[in-house]
Parts: sequence; structure tokens; C-alpha cells
Amino acid sequence: MPSVFPGMDPYIEAQIWTDFHTELVSGIRAAIQPLLRPLYVALIEHRVYVERAPDEQPGSMTPDVTVVDAAPGGQATVSRPTGVISPVLVPLPMSEEVREPYLTVRLPDTMEVVTVIELLSPGNKRPGSEGRREYLAKREAVLKSAVHLIEIDLLRGGARVPMAAPLPSADYYVVISRAPRRPLAEVWPVPLRQPLPAVPVPLADPDADVLLDLQQVMDASFERGDYGRVLDYTRNLQPPINERDVHWVQQVLQG
Repeated sequence: MPSVFPGMDPYIEAQIWTDFHTELVSGIRAAIQPLLRPLYVALIEHRVYVERAPDEQPGSMTPDVTVVDAAPGGQATVSRPTGVISPVLVPLPMSEEVREPYLTVRLPDTMEVVTVIELLSPGNKRPGSEGRREYLAKREAVLKSAVHLIEIDLLRGGARVPMAAPLPSADYYVVISRAPRRPLAEVWPVPLRQPLPAVPVPLADPDADVLLDLQQVMDASFERGDYGRVLDYTRNLQPPINERDVHWVQQVLQG
């Protein structure tokens, strides 16, 4: 079952992003691998980090009921509540190991990295998170190298990656940073109502770019994941969409 939306399906973000992220990265690799042969190879790699739970706030601890009374003889007696108290279930703060897939395009003989392709995750866009710190540190390292960088942001929520100038208004973005052209980068701003673009994947000179059709990959990933049977289109969109798009989304869902 294909998606009813012409571009990115906005319901994926809050419902099945983790599965979609893995599926789309695999789909991108499958789409470009034949185009890279025989000079390059695309590999799926993982960034691993521990997302720590927020620190607990210190506070005073006092018993719910403690009554101390001076009994004859100077000994204190403690009055305890009667009856049986049932326990409640409360989650504890726990750290979580996160594995984020991304793609590298490499020279198969030397395994030298030529291009990095990143599909941003919610953790990469959450201010103050370990995932964002990890991603921005890696991004900075790539931008200081001779490696090309492609960033695909199909999430409306969260903080955008830092740029030296404001991005055009849009719901989604693709940013391509070619090593020889830095600090300038090519940016594709993608409105919710539009299909995802076909973008170039830069390679080492003098080889020509190969073309990555993101909408074609998105559509194929959607069908492989059978997301049309999984997504709940009766739920409110999170994060909320602009008011001008609310009626349009309703029209799309009604067919």
C-alpha cells in the first residue's frame, strides 16, 4: 500500500520513526549502489552513544506519617498508619544505548571515505541531548575534512542543524556540503505538500555525481515497511502542522 501523500508522510515522525529510519537508510544504499559500481561502494555504518536520563532533582525526604510522642519513662513511641498500602509502578531514570545508522561512500580498495550521507534522527535534533552533541561533533569533523556531507532532515520537530545563515522556510531540508565549496552548501527546502527532490551524491574528482531520487526511495521504503497498515491517521499530527496545511492534510486523507 503506497502512501497517500505526494512527498514525506508526516505521520511517520511521531509513530514509527525508528523503523522508518532504518528502512530509508537501507533504501538509499540500495538505490545508489548500482550507480556507484565499480569505483565506489556504499556501506551502512552505525553511530553508537548512550543517551543518559536527566539528573534527578535533589530534594528533602520526609516520611508521609510520623508522629513522635514522649511516653512515660522518656521513651518515644511511633504511631504508624493502619491498613495495607498498595504499591504503584513508577519508572526509574535509565540510560539507553542508541545506534543510529548512516551511510558512507568509500573507495573499495583503500576504504577511504568520500561521502557521508546522514538521515537526521530526533536525538540529533533534541537540544542538550547526547545524540545532538555526538552528531554535531561528527559533523564538525567531516566539515573540516575533504569528505562530502549530505544531511537529510525529514523531521519537522526539533532544532535544525547550525547554519551560518537562516534557512529558507520549509518543512524538510536536504543539505549537501561539497568539500571544495565550503563554507557554501547546497540546500533543498522541501514543503510538506511537495515531493522529495532528486539530489546529487558527490564523488571524488573527476567522477560525476550520481543521482539519488529521494521520493522514489521514500515510496519504496513505505511499501516495504507496510506502513499504510501501521500508521494511525486518526491521531493528531505531532508536532502540529501549520494551520494553512491542516485542511490540505484532511483532503489528502479523504482521497
